[in-house]
Amino acid sequence: MTQTTSAPHHGHGTAPPAARFDAVVEAAVQQGLLDEGDPVAGFIDTEGVRASVGALHDAFAATPGVLHTFAAKACSLIPVLRLLAGSGMGCEVASPGELRLALDAGFPASRIVLDSPAKTREEIRLALALGVAVNADSLAELRRIDALRNPSTASVLGLRINPQVGGGSIGPMSTATDTSKFGVALRDPGAREVIVDAFRERPWLTRLHAHVGSQGCPLELIAAGVAQTYELAEEINGTLGVRQITSLDIGGGLPVNFADETVRPTYADYVAALTAAAPGLFSGHYALVTEFGRSLLAKNGFIGARVEYTKDAGGRRIALTHAGAQTATRTALMPDAWPLRIGAFGPDGVPKGGPVLAQDIAGPCCFAGDVVAYGRELPELAEDDVVVLYDTGAYYFSTPWAYNSLPRPAVYGFRVARPTGAVTFATVREPQSLDSIAAESGLAHADALIERDG
Repeated sequence: MTQTTSAPHHGHGTAPPAARFDAVVEAAVQQGLLDEGDPVAGFIDTEGVRASVGALHDAFAATPGVLHTFAAKACSLIPVLRLLAGSGMGCEVASPGELRLALDAGFPASRIVLDSPAKTREEIRLALALGVAVNADSLAELRRIDALRNPSTASVLGLRINPQVGGGSIGPMSTATDTSKFGVALRDPGAREVIVDAFRERPWLTRLHAHVGSQGCPLELIAAGVAQTYELAEEINGTLGVRQITSLDIGGGLPVNFADETVRPTYADYVAALTAAAPGLFSGHYALVTEFGRSLLAKNGFIGARVEYTKDAGGRRIALTHAGAQTATRTALMPDAWPLRIGAFGPDGVPKGGPVLAQDIAGPCCFAGDVVAYGRELPELAEDDVVVLYDTGAYYFSTPWAYNSLPRPAVYGFRVARPTGAVTFATVREPQSLDSIAAESGLAHADALIERDG
C-alpha cells in the first residue's frame, strides 16, 4: 500500500526538531493508519535512515576497506533491511531466521556476518556453504568448525574475544564484563596463550571480533575494548611471524540519546574515541567491520497509538493506550534504563496544546508494570487522542512481544516530499490478523491433545 497526503510545510525543507514528525502523525490519522480498527502502528522515516547511513559512512571515509553491517536484530523487517542494503550496508545476523531475512532482503552472502553464542552445526554448515562470514564465539565452536569446514569455503572466519573491560550503566547491555556469556575471556588465566595457539593451529582463522556493549556504555569503555582487540591482533601476528589476522570486527553499540532530539554521541565522536585509544586502527593495516543497529534507526522511527480510556487512581491520571509492553517491552520492564519521550496529539492527529497534567501512559497488557511513562507532564489526554512514542525505530515495533496474544502492529515507511510537504506511506508489515494469531497458536492441531476412544 502506498498513500500520499499533503501536509503542512515547516519551511527550509526541515521541520523544527520538536515537530519533526507532527505532519506525519496527522497524515497517518487522515489516511486511517491509526484508527479504531488499527489502534497502534510503527513508522519509519526512510530519508532519515539514509541520512544516518550516510553519516556513518562519512565518519569512516578516511579509512578504506570498511564493511558496515546492520545488526538485523535491531529491525528484522525485510523492507527495512532491503533499504539498508541499497544504502550500502552489509548485515550482521545472529540466528537462522535473521540469516534468512538478510538473504531475502538482498544482501550478498559476502556482506553478511554470522554471530551467535549458540550456533548449531547446521547453522555453521549453511553459513560456510553460502560464504557468509562467521565469528566463532568460543574455542569449542572453533573445534566444531574444524570438523565442518571445507577448505574451498569463501567464508571469512574469526574468533570473538571478551576484552573484559567492564560494564556500562545497564548490566544486560554490557557484553565485556568478567563473566559475560560472549566470546573468549581475554584476561582469564592462560587465555591469551590459548587464543594465540588457536590461531597458530588454524591458518584459515583471519579475523578477531569484539563487542563491548551498546546502550549505557560510554565511548571510552567501547574504545578500550576495541583497543584491546587491536593490540591482541598485533600480538598474534607478531608471535606467528606472519600477517594472519587481516581484519577486525569491532562490533557496534553506539548508544542513543533518548532525552531529546539531539544525536549524541555521533559516529564522528565514535571514530575520534577509537583513534585516541588505538591510533593504528585506521591505518589500513586491517580491514574493519562494524555492526551498528540501534544508532542507525532509533531516531528514525516512532510508534503511534490511540488512547482508549483515561482514569484517575490515587491522585494520578492514567491514559490507557494500545502501545505498551507488547511493542515497548524494554521500556515497560526497565523504565529507568529505557525512557521514552512521549508526544500528545488530538483525535485529528494535530499536536495538543493547553495546560499540562502529570499522566501515566499505560498499555493494554494484563500486568501492572505495563506502563511506558510515569508522571509525564503532557496536555491532558482524552479518549480517541493519539500518543507518540519517539526514538522507537529500532527494536520496538519491529520485534513485538506476543503477550496476551496481542496482534503485531502494522509498520509503515514514510517520506515527506519537499517543498510540497506531501507525506507518502508504504506498507512495511501489515497488521496481524486474528486468523494469523489462531494459526500460530496451533489451530491446525486443535484436537491433538484430545484422547479418542478406539
